[in-house]
Parts: sequence; structure tokens; C-alpha cells
Amino acid sequence: MTNFSDATVRVRYAETDQMGVVYHGNYFAWFEVGRVELCRALGFQYKNMEAEDNCYIVVADAQCRYKRPARFDDLLRVRTRVTGSTKRTIRFGYEIFRDARDAEEPELISTGETVHVICDREGRPRSLPEKYRQYFALNGDAETSGEAAATKTS
Repeated sequence: MTNFSDATVRVRYAETDQMGVVYHGNYFAWFEVGRVELCRALGFQYKNMEAEDNCYIVVADAQCRYKRPARFDDLLRVRTRVTGSTKRTIRFGYEIFRDARDAEEPELISTGETVHVICDREGRPRSLPEKYRQYFALNGDAETSGEAAATKTS
């Protein structure tokens, strides 16, 4: 088992600007794709967390570092992992790679991080329900129990 999940996205024409470069805000949408797929790889669906447990992971901070431009029709891999957690927050890390064309190795085009506060439907902070803590815990994490169990997916 690994501690990350990979999701694949293909750049759509609508995601690019007049110069053919992906608009910067789209990277955050791809981070969301990565988070949802990570939850699925961990063994639950994020939509059920909201509907059944009144538990939302609200973005409190988001950062992205752009290293290389993505362009129309590029095949990208969004690698997502949990990089920190407490009873009321979860931190995710991201790497976006352009799949190899002529090169042997995929090219890292951006990195990012988001910090989320656990909230209820009304937006009030709350603790992450016990049944989810095992999914977001890190090895040796003092505030959460269990071990992260994400699997690599495509």
C-alpha cells in the first residue's frame, strides 16, 4: 500500500487561455478531483460523508506553485496525499505531472497544498467523526488514531 492516490485528467480546450496555456484557477479544480479520488481510494465516498454524517471539509487555505505550463490535450496525473491532520483539520498535498511524451519520466508541472476545516452543514467547525479519523491519520500522528491506508489508483 502507498500513501497517495493518482487521478488522471485531460486538459480540455475550455480550460486554456488565448495563448493555449491552462488558466491558473483550473489547478484548484484538479486538486478537488484528487481529493475526491483519494477518499474513494481510502474506502469511502466524500458525498456520503456529507449526506450521512453532516461532515464537510471546507477549504481554509489553498496554495499552488506553477512549475511548467499545461496545455490543451495534455494528459495529467494528479497525485494527492494527506500531509497532516488533527481532530478538526486535514491538510492535503498535491503534485501534478504531465504524462511522458517522448521522455521516460513524467514531468512535474505543479505542486500545491490545501488546508481544510471540518464543518457541519451550517459551516460551524466540528470534530471529524471517529469513523473517518483512521483514513486521514498519519503514522505517528498524535491527534488521530489509525494508519493512513490510501492505495494508488489510476
